[in-house]
Amino acid sequence: MSDKPYSSAEGDAGQPGTTHFGFQQVAENDKARKVAEVFHSVASRYDVMNDLMSGGMHRAWKAFTVARAAIRPGMKVLDIAGGTGDLAKAFARRAGPTGEVWLTDINDSMLRVGRDRMLDAGLLMPAAVCDAEKLPFPDGYFDRVSVAFGLRNMTHKDRALAEMARVLRPGGKLLVLEFSRVAKPLRPVYDWYSFNILPWLGRKVANDETSYRYLAESIRMHPDQDTLKGMLEQAGLARVQYFNLTAGVVALHEGLRL
Repeated sequence: MSDKPYSSAEGDAGQPGTTHFGFQQVAENDKARKVAEVFHSVASRYDVMNDLMSGGMHRAWKAFTVARAAIRPGMKVLDIAGGTGDLAKAFARRAGPTGEVWLTDINDSMLRVGRDRMLDAGLLMPAAVCDAEKLPFPDGYFDRVSVAFGLRNMTHKDRALAEMARVLRPGGKLLVLEFSRVAKPLRPVYDWYSFNILPWLGRKVANDETSYRYLAESIRMHPDQDTLKGMLEQAGLARVQYFNLTAGVVALHEGLRL
């Protein structure tokens, strides 16, 4: 079990030109490669592990996010770091045949799983490998932008959030679903579970203990609820609020582009 304290820093860097990869400091230009290795490794067992790690709660967290998104027929929606496509699939069904829902991820292994799942569900929707820090979309194009459990893996979160705000139309909404800071009385139990049970599950189910230890560490290095709220505001979003889910294990942040 690690006694690493929760990070409260707003930025991602340690020494100049470095950033965190879990509890390690690595060169900024090396983090994307290391994160890619993690998700190439876990892609095939990602959904099974999500159910095991969260006791199925990730489905409720995503359902709440979909409800808050309030997608209407004809809307244009961008799902960033969409992975295996849970949110994109729900959005596409609500946007209907006149809508446009993009499934994107920087990791092609994850994206292929998500794309195939969309096709199996009878949903034909665009999918693209792209970097959230350099989105290949015009200004003000989307009604909704979402990122679920992906922001904490991005090297420059401020740049990614600014890009998300840029591609939102006026009145559009950004939704960020991410692991966050659990209520203080629960932290000892949560830490024990994270640094003992999660790696064990990774080893037994996905044959990859290291990747799941990284995932536990990355949660601790992610900004807390209020810090992330401030980051959304700095990115130009207004009326920013957040909802703590499951005692703060996860938080949904949302903000509007005015």
